[in-house]
Amino acid sequence: MTGYRFHPSVLRAYDIRGVVGETLSVSDARAIGQAFAKCMELAGLKTLCVGRDGRLTSPELEFALIDGLVSSGVHVWRVGTGPTPMVNFGVHHYSADAGIMVTGSHNPPDHNGFKLSLGGKPFFGDDLQKLGEIALNGDFLTVEGRVVERPAAKAYIARLLQNLEIANDVKVAWDPGNGSAGEIVSALTDKLPGKHHLINAHIDGTFPAHHPDPTVAENLEQLIKVVADESCDLGIAFDGDGDRIGIVDGKGRILWGDQIVALLARDVLSSAPGATIIADVKASDVLFDEVTRLGGKPLVWMSGHSLIKAK
Repeated sequence: MTGYRFHPSVLRAYDIRGVVGETLSVSDARAIGQAFAKCMELAGLKTLCVGRDGRLTSPELEFALIDGLVSSGVHVWRVGTGPTPMVNFGVHHYSADAGIMVTGSHNPPDHNGFKLSLGGKPFFGDDLQKLGEIALNGDFLTVEGRVVERPAAKAYIARLLQNLEIANDVKVAWDPGNGSAGEIVSALTDKLPGKHHLINAHIDGTFPAHHPDPTVAENLEQLIKVVADESCDLGIAFDGDGDRIGIVDGKGRILWGDQIVALLARDVLSSAPGATIIADVKASDVLFDEVTRLGGKPLVWMSGHSLIKAK
C-alpha cells in the first residue's frame, strides 16, 4: 500500500498543527484519520468523539478526518462545534475510547490542526511520531465504520452549571474572542446569577476583533475597557478553542497564569489538603510560595498541556 508523508513541521510536540494550504491539507486530514484508526485498532479501541472550532477551514478538515476514520473501521460520534473542553467532556460523557478536536487553537486564522486523546490520555510526542510512521508505511485498515451525530453542548452546559457557588450581585465581563467558546459562554451566562457583559461572542473564524490569544496583553484591551465601563468584578477571555483563559480583575489588572493557578490552588487544597499542585517551568515563585503556604506540594514540570496532563 502506498505510504503518506506529512510535512515535517506538522507533527509537533503536543498536537498536529500547520498552515492550511501550505503545510496542512485536506488530504493530510484524511491520512491522519486513517493512521489514528490504526493506532486505535492496535489498542483494541473502536469509538471516537470528533469536534471542531469555528475556523473557516475546520469543516472541510473535519469532513476529511472523519472520512479517513470511518474508512478504517472507527465508529465516530460528532459532538459539534465548540471549545476543546467540550470534546474532552464528550469523550467521558459518551464513554468514547478516543477524541479528536479540529482546531488551530490560539494561532492566526490561516492555521489549523488537531488535538488528540486515546484511552483517556493525551496523544502526543512519541505517539504522534508513531502516527507519522504508520502513514508513511501505508499501514491503513480497510474496514467500514460509521458516523453518528451526538451533540454534546446541551449536556456540557448542564454539567458546567452543577456545583456552582456564585454571588447574585456579581458582575462579569466575558470575551470569547470570536472563538469556538462563544455559543457555550452565551448559553451559560444566560443561566448564571449576576450580571454578565459579553463581547465578541459570535463565532467568526477570521477573528475580526483581535488575535485569539488571551495570554497577550494587547488582546485584553477590549475586555479591560468593558470591565471599567460596566464596573465589573472581573473579566474572562478565551482563546480560539476555549482551552486557555485570560483574567482581568475589577481594577483592570491582568492576572497571569501562575497567579490564576494560585487562586485555583486555594480551592483545590481546601477540599484536598496536602495535594500536589503542578505548574510549568515558566511559573514564578509567587505560585510555589502560595502553594507551600497553603500546605500543598508544589511540583515544577515541563511546559505543554499534554505533558502537564500526563504528569
